Amino acid sequence: MTRSGSAFYAMLLLIITLVALIASPVESCPPSEWAALMAFKAALTEPNFGIFNSWRGTNCCYHWYGISCDPTTRRVVDITLRGLTIADDNPHVTTTNRTATGYMTGSISPSICKLKQLSTLTISDWKGISGNIPHCITTLSLLQFIDLSGNLISGKVPYNIGHLTQVTVLNLADNHISGRIPKTLVNLTNLMILDLRNNAMEGPIPPDFGKLKKLNRLLLSHNRITGPIPRSISSIYSLADFDLSLNRLSGPVHKSLGLMPVLDSLNLKYNNLTGKIPWTLLSSRISHLDLSRNMLNGDIADVFGERSYFINLDLSHNDLSGFVAKSMVSATYIGHLDLSHNNLCGPIPRGAPFNHLQPPSFDNNRCLCGHPLKPCTHLHHHTRVKL
Repeated sequence: MTRSGSAFYAMLLLIITLVALIASPVESCPPSEWAALMAFKAALTEPNFGIFNSWRGTNCCYHWYGISCDPTTRRVVDITLRGLTIADDNPHVTTTNRTATGYMTGSISPSICKLKQLSTLTISDWKGISGNIPHCITTLSLLQFIDLSGNLISGKVPYNIGHLTQVTVLNLADNHISGRIPKTLVNLTNLMILDLRNNAMEGPIPPDFGKLKKLNRLLLSHNRITGPIPRSISSIYSLADFDLSLNRLSGPVHKSLGLMPVLDSLNLKYNNLTGKIPWTLLSSRISHLDLSRNMLNGDIADVFGERSYFINLDLSHNDLSGFVAKSMVSATYIGHLDLSHNNLCGPIPRGAPFNHLQPPSFDNNRCLCGHPLKPCTHLHHHTRVKL
């Protein structure tokens, strides 16, 4: 072959190589991770949108729906499969109903535990995914975000969940998870959001929950949790949203809850809490306070003032006695107020917020009177004096 011919073929080979490099994406995942994702896919069935149709070829880093890889290491770092937003997230879905939500059955394969660089695991709102949370998930030490909400997952939260010290969000809400809150969970010192709502969890809240210093939202409602509210929770400086409603909690509501600096919403309704309502809660900066349907007693502390700004204040269905606190008229704002189904007596104070409230806010009390109820009479006044 002539020198010019050799040069031509060398140039042709170089061009072919360059074209091949451009055509095939650089970030190709390891065969072991491809195999792990294939096993994960095999355990699931998604009939409506065909999201797994994009999982073709051997390069799981290239246009696989819901999969993201680290551009440097080429390892899978993100699995994000959301049933609620499937039509918006996937440009390849073949549906005319862009508001349709997804449905998927099967279970979460332990094969995901072979994805050692995984930092995000979101498999949420598919309605039909069942089975347990793979226990080996606790070996994925780089996990930061876990969202398995909105499925039919059962079994227990893996006991060694506390090994995942990088996790900032743990959302297992709206499943059929049972068992106790693992004691090791308090080791998740970077946790900012814990959502275990709408499950079948039982037993007490670990007493040292206060170790979760970065927690901003603690949502445990609609379970079967028993025992007291741990006093240590009051030491979580950043906690803003705290929901323990629809459980079987007992004991008092601690005064220290009303001293939490950024707590904005406290929902303790439908429990078996006893004792008095701490005055600190009524003079705090909380804007959503629901203590309804417990067994709280005593007076409503007369401590409302300019700091009081309640979008919702519900103290109904308890055993509260005495008068309606006159200082409520000094509150900056009280939107929704419900004092019904108690043993309150005497005249309802005049002025805001009482001038815009309806009778159901005061129904089924011992002897309340005044707007919006019946006018007070001498008998009502006499009853108040005797009390």
